[in-house]
Order: sequence, then C-alpha cells, then structure tokens
Amino acid sequence: MNYPLALTFKLLSLGSRLSVRDASGNLIAYVKPKRFKLKEDINVFADENRTQLLFNVKADSIIDFSARYNFTDSGGRFLGSIKRQGMRSLWKTNYQISDASDRQILEIHEENAWIKVIDSLVGEIPVLGMFTGYMFNPAYIVSRADNTPVVRLQKQPAFFESKFEVSAQAQLTQSEESLILLGVVTMTLLERGRG
Repeated sequence: MNYPLALTFKLLSLGSRLSVRDASGNLIAYVKPKRFKLKEDINVFADENRTQLLFNVKADSIIDFSARYNFTDSGGRFLGSIKRQGMRSLWKTNYQISDASDRQILEIHEENAWIKVIDSLVGEIPVLGMFTGYMFNPAYIVSRADNTPVVRLQKQPAFFESKFEVSAQAQLTQSEESLILLGVVTMTLLERGRG
C-alpha cells in the first residue's frame, strides 16, 4: 500500500460512510455499515457503488462489549479476527488482532488515554463541545506481538468529517497490511459508535 492512508468518515450524510484512500488519492476501501443491526456485519468494498466486495467483518455474538470480529475475504476464506480487551479497554482502548491460525500477531492501543478523558469532559460544555473534534485528536499504535510499532493511526483536525491518517512505521507483509486495514477500520467504527 502507498502510505500514508487517509481514512475519512462523512459526518453530514445519512448513516456512516467510511472511505480509505492511499497517498495518491486512490480508493482502497469503502464501507457503509447497515444501521440498526444487533450483530455487526460489515462489508468492505473496493468502490463506492459497492459492486466489488473485498472483505467481510462479522461479530461472533450479539451486542457484546468484548465480541470477536471475524475477517473473511470475498470468497469466504477466514483471514483472522479482532477482539476488544474488555475491562482493560475502559481506560485505554486496546484491541488484539489474530491471524487465520487464531494466533495473536498484532495489537492496537491508544497512545494517550488522557485525550479521551479531556475530550469527554470538554464535550459536555455547551458550544465549546462542538469543537472537541478539532481540538482533541487521539492517536493509536498498531504493534506486533514483540511490541514493535508498525502503524500509527492519528485523528486529524476537521469540522465536517472525521479524518484519520494511517502511517507505516515499519516494513509490512501483505497479510499484515490486510489485517491492519481490517483491524483499523473495525476499531474506528466501533470506537466512533461508542462516542
């Protein structure tokens, strides 16, 4: 992939729409999750018309704080999964990504938990709360099992959309890139849904 990637949520549209573009502006992935589903089932497409399915992300349980989200390709082949670390994620966001052998190979964690706390507190202040998306920008680190950082996801200041920049911190294999893309998209959708 051509880094940095730009991950963008359209805020002024009906429902969530997430697009991922590479450094040249080419669309890599497009997601429009179905609303009002008890069990998450997210399709990741190669185009905005949603004609070419790339991946599917599906929860293994209904409305569960620490559900496992399984990744499959367009042919239904299991690629891996992501799971939120329950109570540990209350203070600092933490997800584990496993490969097709169900072996944990990557972890996503919040760089600074205080940003979330300050954002929540300031968000409750009338008028000032409208600007928290521009002032407070959390960052997340994706690291390998040996704690080597491989990718950094940083929220960018924006008023009418949520933007994130995904930058590579190390050389990645193709399978790592796919798992990281699916993990980052899933984590971002879940965290955005929780506020």
